[in-house]
Amino acid sequence: MLYHACMQATHTSLAASARHGIHVIDTGFQRPQFDAAYLIVERGRAAFIDCGTNHSQPRLLAALAQAGLSAENVDWLILTHVHLDHAGGAGELMARLPNAKLVVHPRGARHMVDPSKLWAGATAVYGEAEMQRSYGRLKPVPAERVVEAPDGHAVDLAGRILRCLDTPGHARHHNAILDERSGCIFSGDTFGLSYREFDTEQGPFIIPTTSPVQFDPEALHASIRRLVALEPPAIHPTHFGPVADVRRLGDDLHETIDAMVALARRHARDEHRHAALAESIAQLYVARAHAHGCRQSSGGIRELLAIDIELNAQGLEVWLDQPAGRGG
Repeated sequence: MLYHACMQATHTSLAASARHGIHVIDTGFQRPQFDAAYLIVERGRAAFIDCGTNHSQPRLLAALAQAGLSAENVDWLILTHVHLDHAGGAGELMARLPNAKLVVHPRGARHMVDPSKLWAGATAVYGEAEMQRSYGRLKPVPAERVVEAPDGHAVDLAGRILRCLDTPGHARHHNAILDERSGCIFSGDTFGLSYREFDTEQGPFIIPTTSPVQFDPEALHASIRRLVALEPPAIHPTHFGPVADVRRLGDDLHETIDAMVALARRHARDEHRHAALAESIAQLYVARAHAHGCRQSSGGIRELLAIDIELNAQGLEVWLDQPAGRGG
């Protein structure tokens, strides 16, 4: 009974999305309902928004088949940004989509044509074995199939405009995608993380993502304000699935960003800075989740958010070590 009550708002968003030919795909990355890609279908033509990893490709192609389409019907793969949980499988997927072009922020385009720096940077953090397990070897996309999408760029899907919005803060190479027909927005990581396990009678729960290496709190605040001002009926974050109640969630994000920045500055000179900051972030999330009505134990909340706690602490530390972070 609790599950159905908690999921009511999410089911409403899913139903609205389905009416507009928007399909939510669980990419299978890390755990169920952790990482999404989206398929938009319009008059027999299709576009993917984000694609997960190489290991996600069977799920994306299965979603096409379930929609009654084939790889030849796909005109676009649109990336919100080039972090590997969103774009790691782009080269492999594009090789299977003979008629598609890849749309990406201008700052991310070169990494799709030559993903060697993406691979090297992530391997330095995770190690070769984990990279192969989680992502698979990155495959380049031919330059002639890559379309750079600056702010306002319009992608035409059978007459349906998908407009790219430059939305930095999580990453400088980030676009959100406005579907002008439905009014819905595909936010990548700009509009935070909202996992379905945390839904309650109060609606979805949300936290920001400050993962390395380009977190910028002022830019992120501005990007969130931009998305909320468009008054979308739903926002579709990659992590995970559509959410309504956009204005309330935006307010929650602003408040939590400020709280996380304050924690980072509080621990800036600690001898064991990373451990102290990660613990404070975990305590913040547990307190906010319980205030939201989440019934998981503190340990259960920490377990579900363990990856994000670690990455968010790392990203805040990178920001702290820059002049903007030190400036107070």
